Amino acid sequence: MAQGAVLACTHLGALVIMMENLGISEEVALFMVAVNGAFYLWHTSFGDPGIAGWITAGIPLYISYLASYAPGPERIQALIAFQIILALVFLVLGVTGLANMVISVFPISMRAGILLAAGMASLLRIFNPSEPFLKLYPWSFLIGLLFSFFILFSNRALEYRRRKSWFQWMAGWGIVPGYVIGYLVGIVVGEIKAPTWAQFSEKIFIGAPVGELIDTVSPIGVGLPGVEVWIAGISMAIVAYTLAFGDMLILQSLMGEVNKARPDENVIYSPTRNHIITSWRNIIEVIFMPYVTLCGPIWAGASAVVASRGMNSSRKELDSYWSAANSFNWGALVLFFSPIVVILMPARFIGFGITLALQGYLCSYIAFEMCTNNVQRGIAGVMGACVIAANFTHISPILSGPTLGLLLGAFLYIALKPMASTRKEEVL
Repeated sequence: MAQGAVLACTHLGALVIMMENLGISEEVALFMVAVNGAFYLWHTSFGDPGIAGWITAGIPLYISYLASYAPGPERIQALIAFQIILALVFLVLGVTGLANMVISVFPISMRAGILLAAGMASLLRIFNPSEPFLKLYPWSFLIGLLFSFFILFSNRALEYRRRKSWFQWMAGWGIVPGYVIGYLVGIVVGEIKAPTWAQFSEKIFIGAPVGELIDTVSPIGVGLPGVEVWIAGISMAIVAYTLAFGDMLILQSLMGEVNKARPDENVIYSPTRNHIITSWRNIIEVIFMPYVTLCGPIWAGASAVVASRGMNSSRKELDSYWSAANSFNWGALVLFFSPIVVILMPARFIGFGITLALQGYLCSYIAFEMCTNNVQRGIAGVMGACVIAANFTHISPILSGPTLGLLLGAFLYIALKPMASTRKEEVL
């Protein structure tokens, strides 16, 4: 729960995105961020093992899409349209059970291409000099990032866990030590301004400007989109689902690793259940507060933290994956408390950047691990490059990079697939 509370700083990364793109006040944006975090509890409460989050890899695409509409009600209506369509895609595939079939029959090479694109999009963002991570926090962000990677993925760190109890305890906090170290380094070198006592004593709870929220963001206040906006939103919704599909593949792979390391506890991941819960999060939120970063199936970085805790716990006979996952989500509720927000706000981009880097790392190694031959790797590389090209080019509302990536991946899969496969050959 403490890890979830500290990593709630990542949610605050959406604050500036919401304010800049929807033209809303900081108080409204903060309330939206806190409510969105509370909805994460739906997943573990209803039996889905994922730590929920945004559809993060597509954030640059959503911002680019919304920028083509005039600021104000028109832009908000464009967000409403494609988020509702996205929710319906999740709902239809979940209720009909087609989600299971889609994941099971989807070619390995195209799965790897989506994962590779999602990973590269995340990494390109954090290493982009125009983004705040390296631009504003070069020392604090890089030191926090490297320390987090060492704790989570280093073989040397695994050895230290077995030999030293204090390191085992610290590593159990996931990326929190890296975040704390980055925060302290930022204060020392002057990249982060420490909060003042006056900020703590202002109030206990954040504001709840429900009336302003309904009037300025909700379709109840700004109205429903026109027909042409709905049509344009179809392509963007498909793009968002395509990227969310990559997140679902990450969750499926993570749960496979957890079950392999923990034969005493079988954690079941159901794409159908995940789809239905994700659809209702999008539906409920879009009615009251359409959310630029959208409601996605998992938060890859946080899911990696919880999975790592389950796999490497020194008390496997006591520590259940479910207790860790559910309590982690409860930690996000600290965003309703103003003093906690005051503490987390100055270093929000450090936590946000670390989770983006974790997503990039996970997507990349899982994509490479899935491919077993050069044809699969080639298709994945070409498809991934085409998908992330949408961050830099925009051909048309329909023929965006992700759409072209899917079409190109499907063409390469059909063209390069062997005429007859044997039992020993894997699906391209």
